[in-house]
Amino acid sequence: MAPEIGLTSGSGLWSGRLGLRWLIAGEWRFHPARFLLTAVAIAVGVALGFAVHLVNGSALASFDGAMRGVSGAAELSVRATSPLGFDERLYPRVARADGVGDASPVLRLDARIGKARLTLLGVDVIRAATVTPSLIGIRPRGPDTGNDTAFDESALFLSRAALTQVGAKIGTRLVVVANGRSVPLRVAGTLPATDESTAVGVMDIAAAQWRFGRLGRIDRLDLALSDRSIAEPALRAILPADAILSTAETQNAQGDALSRAYRVNLDMLALVALLTGGFLVYSAQSLSVVRRQRAFALLRTLGMPRAGIIAAVVIEGLAIGLVGAAAGLAAGYGLAWAALHWFGGDLGAGYFGGSTARVVIQPGAAIGFFALGLLAAILGSALPARVAARAAPAAALKNAGDVLDPRRPVAWWPAAALLVAGGAASLLPAIAGLPLFGFLGMALMLAGGVAGVPWFARTLLTPLARRTRGSVPGTLAVRHLHGAPGEAATALCGIVASTALMIAMATMVTSFRGAVDEWLNQVLGADLYLRTTAGATFDPETRTRIAGTPGVTRLAFSRQIPLTIAADRPPVSLIARPERGGRDPLLVLIDRGPSVQKEAVPKDALPIWVSEPAHRLYGWNAGERITLPIAGRTQFTVAGIWRDYGRQAGAVLIDEGDYQRLTGDDRRDEISATILPGADPAKVARAMTDRLPADLRPQVEVGQPATLRKLALTLFDRSFAVTYLLEAVAILVGLAGVAATMSAQTIAREREFGMLRHLGLTRGQLTRMLATEGAIVGLTGALAGIGLGLVLSQVLIHVINPQSFNWTMTTRIPLGTLIGVATALTGAAAATAMLAGRRATAKSAVQSVREDW
Repeated sequence: MAPEIGLTSGSGLWSGRLGLRWLIAGEWRFHPARFLLTAVAIAVGVALGFAVHLVNGSALASFDGAMRGVSGAAELSVRATSPLGFDERLYPRVARADGVGDASPVLRLDARIGKARLTLLGVDVIRAATVTPSLIGIRPRGPDTGNDTAFDESALFLSRAALTQVGAKIGTRLVVVANGRSVPLRVAGTLPATDESTAVGVMDIAAAQWRFGRLGRIDRLDLALSDRSIAEPALRAILPADAILSTAETQNAQGDALSRAYRVNLDMLALVALLTGGFLVYSAQSLSVVRRQRAFALLRTLGMPRAGIIAAVVIEGLAIGLVGAAAGLAAGYGLAWAALHWFGGDLGAGYFGGSTARVVIQPGAAIGFFALGLLAAILGSALPARVAARAAPAAALKNAGDVLDPRRPVAWWPAAALLVAGGAASLLPAIAGLPLFGFLGMALMLAGGVAGVPWFARTLLTPLARRTRGSVPGTLAVRHLHGAPGEAATALCGIVASTALMIAMATMVTSFRGAVDEWLNQVLGADLYLRTTAGATFDPETRTRIAGTPGVTRLAFSRQIPLTIAADRPPVSLIARPERGGRDPLLVLIDRGPSVQKEAVPKDALPIWVSEPAHRLYGWNAGERITLPIAGRTQFTVAGIWRDYGRQAGAVLIDEGDYQRLTGDDRRDEISATILPGADPAKVARAMTDRLPADLRPQVEVGQPATLRKLALTLFDRSFAVTYLLEAVAILVGLAGVAATMSAQTIAREREFGMLRHLGLTRGQLTRMLATEGAIVGLTGALAGIGLGLVLSQVLIHVINPQSFNWTMTTRIPLGTLIGVATALTGAAAATAMLAGRRATAKSAVQSVREDW
């Protein structure tokens, strides 16, 4: 007894280190495929999470650089709430305000040079030199250069990025198109202090106001402060409704808020993929433990303590985690580079259009994802390790299968408790606009679904096990799976987790895409659409000429501009178009006020229609009165809430007559045209563009409903490209899990096959038995995964999506995907079991049972 006591003491693990080394090294040497597969599963989860995090951080860093390049890194700014700007007479009042040291006026225009787009700034060089020196252009040095270049009305200074995009050099004369005007300018110098990826041009503010039709209006006042604590309240007291205080922090918060939900969702889905990898580790390690039960029992008999068995399995998991996490970090960096190169910093979602991002290394994120990979692998190994340590050595020496009594009822309440807890967590409200509880609920429900696999498998197989008729291979397959619940459940864990993740994402994307497609069919009711670019507009005279185009029966002109409601939130879209008596057929109303008739609205308020995202973001409900910064602070009555999948930050619709009366803006930038039945849309479109002024034609884009719909759905698919990648990874992980599981289980049953051969079964019958077992396991896993995935999809559709993007939709089931997944899993499991069975039954029946002599 002395050796046993010594080995179970604190020095037992060290004394048994040779046994541990033999046990672990032997497993890796004889089963390298299992080790590599589980390491790959961890690597995939780490790579996806790290790549998404790198792309997100790089995109935000690029966006921050772009904002600094355009804003000049002013300490505080007064910004216009819309592109209409504010009255320049505010400038001296702000400059004289308490706490303000200096002020620099800025005019901002979206411009185009050829096909290159850039931001055009008009600045006061003298003031900007003090407040925002990075916006000062540098002229070339030489004997023929003067000191008054910056004040030349035709002088333009371009950033390096703009010079590259335009293909210009110092001294090049080019035409700049902005605010509907084409102005010839000369490249007089560069902007070396701006961000290298920002396309920006700078010219004298007076020349910009005059030549681009913005006399009396400015868009921004950059401030240098002597005392910020005094300046901010003093400025708020004098600012009109069409101006707002802004800082670099609020600008960054605005950009962050625009894409934060999208980024967090991708991070969470990537972490769920890592969780799936952990389940695959659990499945593989459980099978490894079952296969080595007799080896563990022999070591226990020779004196190794329980802790030694646990240490062996956990160390294997640790090694898997180290290899997988390290490979995942390397692959994640490569994925991030490829994603930024091919999709951009927004991963195709359109949040940072026009920006160029480079991979920014984030050591903290690398350490965090490496630790998560290790944790997933260790936790996936800890539970099988405990099971191995609890097995009685005497029983395990004679039993290579389940050590539990198959007649014992399988507990269902842990799974039910986890599912209920997950459902309750998903109903909790968002935190800071993020659906954190929704993802927590998904994780709990995923764990509950996996925990319920043994009960589900037993329940599904019980009726089949009671049958007394049937072929011998089929009966043996059913009885084996029914009598070995732990083995079947282990085989199904990884399959169910990966299948559920894939089905949940596929259902969410199908529902979202279907809702967008249906909405596009409803709103694209005209035959032709014309839209201006680079700030160009259709003036009243042009609109009159277009209205007389032969073949056109009805025209609707509209104006769309961004309107800032809060400095730290992205602007909403203010849309002015004919509201047609409050019953615009293009408005898909989901809620109406007490009355949508204009004459029923109180005389001191005007009707306005808000989109669903605006309703959820700002709490604007139908029938309520709200105040918007239009022509001062104007009160409106919300006449209805309309569905809009095109503007995540929200939109408000106002009648064009009310808009023009309030703002004095008679310009329009979009046209929808209905043509005569039978008329050729292409010919009518050419006739309309022929009536445009010559300098306006290059700035007008013409589209038809089918083309616009196809473009919108293409952009949708591009924005969900990463989600499709996650789906593909989930499918591959599931199929790999099926292959590894069935192969390992089949090879471990060599003695059983030898015994059945002694009882008279042929190799063909054994192969059919294994194929049947594989098909049942694959089908059972597919059914459980599909059911759990459909439940998880409801959390994605009705909780996470509304809390993240403020859109609602109905569920659309991707039946083709469900059938394809079930077929693929069933076929893969059956085929793998058959192939592994041929290897396991290749030996003679005598050799297979030699250990029982």
